[in-house]
Amino acid sequence: MSSKMKVGIIVQARMTSTRLPGKVLRPVLGKPLLEYQIERLQRVRRADELIIATTTKDTDQPIVDLAERLGIKVFRGPEEDVLSRYFYAAQENDLDVVVRITSDCPLIDPVVIDRVISAFLDKTVNSDYVSNCLTRTFPRGMETEVFPFGLLETVYREAIEKSCREHVTPFIYEDCQRFSLLNVAFQRDESQQRWTVDTPEDFELIERIIATLYPINPLFELEDVLALMSANPNWLEINSHIEQKKVR
Repeated sequence: MSSKMKVGIIVQARMTSTRLPGKVLRPVLGKPLLEYQIERLQRVRRADELIIATTTKDTDQPIVDLAERLGIKVFRGPEEDVLSRYFYAAQENDLDVVVRITSDCPLIDPVVIDRVISAFLDKTVNSDYVSNCLTRTFPRGMETEVFPFGLLETVYREAIEKSCREHVTPFIYEDCQRFSLLNVAFQRDESQQRWTVDTPEDFELIERIIATLYPINPLFELEDVLALMSANPNWLEINSHIEQKKVR
């Protein structure tokens, strides 16, 4: 990685989820989900910073308290205007490259994140935006988006629609003629796997996965979870009926 490029992971997190309030701090084995995610994000080799971007609401103080206990930087901004949160968090920390992660992905694999960052930093490709979810092949819950601060600033200044302010990146990937997009794919299609936490059923599955793998190997990776799911095929049924909320 060029020493001139400061790469920062920004995680959006809040307590007021509509389908499962307080989900990011729900405990598994006595530890909140967000802490598991932070542990994993701290193993990303190609990132220089990790910032939790939460809201100014009092209800999100527990997220701030957790981050401070773990020595993680926090930025607080508007609840609905997540784009604003990202822009000012990146600006405040002098980021050149922004890695967008959401807090409902506690199993996210640092190896996957490093792969997406590497694809962005590969100057032989020269893409404006790189992610692993333009065409889904990874399990849901591995979503990683990487883009330069300059592009984030453009989006911050030009995006008007509520969906673009709330979800940060649709303004980019819905205009493939203006921006150069690159998708990072898994070696096979595992997109039927749902390892994100948005409902009680999702939490039940994630709880089983962490409770099984973490005590044995806290550094478990994507393939370890896939092997566990393969050994317990009925676990797929726990949340297979859950529909992902639409961006628009």
